[in-house]
Amino acid sequence: MTHASPTASGTPRNLLSEYTTLRLGGPARELVEAASSEEAVEALRAAKGSTLVLAGGSNVVIGDEGFDGTVVVLRGGGIEDLGTVRVQAGQVWDEFVAWTVANGFSGVECLSGIPGSAGATPIQNVGAYGQEVAQRIAAVRVWDRERDELRDWTPAECGFAYRHSMFKHSDRYLVLSVDFELERSGLSQPIAYAELAKRLGADVGDRVPLADARDAVIELRHGKGMVLDEADHDTWSAGSFFTNPIVGPAVFHDIAARAGGEPPHWKTNDGQIKVSAAWLIGAAGFEKGYGHGNVSLSTKHTLALTNRGGATTAELLALATEVADTVEEKFGVRLHPEPVMVNAAL
Repeated sequence: MTHASPTASGTPRNLLSEYTTLRLGGPARELVEAASSEEAVEALRAAKGSTLVLAGGSNVVIGDEGFDGTVVVLRGGGIEDLGTVRVQAGQVWDEFVAWTVANGFSGVECLSGIPGSAGATPIQNVGAYGQEVAQRIAAVRVWDRERDELRDWTPAECGFAYRHSMFKHSDRYLVLSVDFELERSGLSQPIAYAELAKRLGADVGDRVPLADARDAVIELRHGKGMVLDEADHDTWSAGSFFTNPIVGPAVFHDIAARAGGEPPHWKTNDGQIKVSAAWLIGAAGFEKGYGHGNVSLSTKHTLALTNRGGATTAELLALATEVADTVEEKFGVRLHPEPVMVNAAL
């Protein structure tokens, strides 16, 4: 376990912009790097005042003032085949997905290329291209800070919903590891997303070799600037910045009437309708690359807000607010941010 200290030039190492994919965020009062989940628990037990846990830093927006407390940066990983597949919280997520594909485990192949750590995936109920981690999670091991005890949570206890869980807005629980119930197969799960099926030359519902599914997903994500690349400012983002709004039939019909036609949408299991946020942003008049100063929408995808270099969080939030306000004015529905906001708000 290491604590941040100034470099030889005096530059602080506790700037949180160094630990997020947006490259944004002010200083932490104290920063500790933990090489394992056990070290993270130890650091949190010893911390005084407010705490924040970061790993991949890919789904968080941190304010310019930083964090007046202890930030624990979780590193280290590990994967075990125990019947279910257990992955440690600090494991790089895409390395885990690559391992499942290489070892013939089907179930998370369409979540390839997503940045961040495995421990963050149940918090956000990460999903893409027709798959969500909640579909495959068997248990989540957590440390309960209030009771100072370890517990294995069932999926029902996790309260999974669209890009949400019981963990998302609470720092009481630290995710230590995640157990996945995966199928032993060289074939993907049935392809559920039309765009992916088209890229594969398959039909929705078909199963394809795992490696083919993974490669196609990564190609699609590369095309949208959603695979991390230090040289590509379109990837200096938090991924999709807004969730797709979920509305009732009456609101959906109002959106369609205002738009002059139905936007891309998907029906949910409870009779609600999920509307494409990216389509709403484009239909509200925002083009790829739209922005001000050092921030803009991605030049490849309107759903990502990006740091073009030298940006501040305040600039990013101003652009996000402009987009959300305009979409609400035109279509009567408010877009909400997907990343966790730390000392930041729209």
